[in-house]
Amino acid sequence: MLQQVIVQTENAETIRPLLLSALQRELKLVESGIRRTKSRLAAFEKQYNMTTRQFKHRFTADDLGETIDFIEWWGETKMLSSLQEQKNALEKAFVV
Repeated sequence: MLQQVIVQTENAETIRPLLLSALQRELKLVESGIRRTKSRLAAFEKQYNMTTRQFKHRFTADDLGETIDFIEWWGETKMLSSLQEQKNALEKAFVV
């Protein structure tokens, strides 16, 4: 469902580029977060010799236990999902 944000101002010519710039900066920050998170996921994959997909399946099936590493790995999977949702929302916001 399409949502709309309305900003009321007496100086639309000034505020519009500022808002677009802020959205672009936020998108860059989110993309940076995605890269860092993917790097951490890759490190876990290498350390435990399994893909994140395999890990998620085994972890949710209670096949691995709850070590600190596995809890952190699970958290990174949730972080990646959240960051990707944010990225999608920001990219859609540029359709103005």
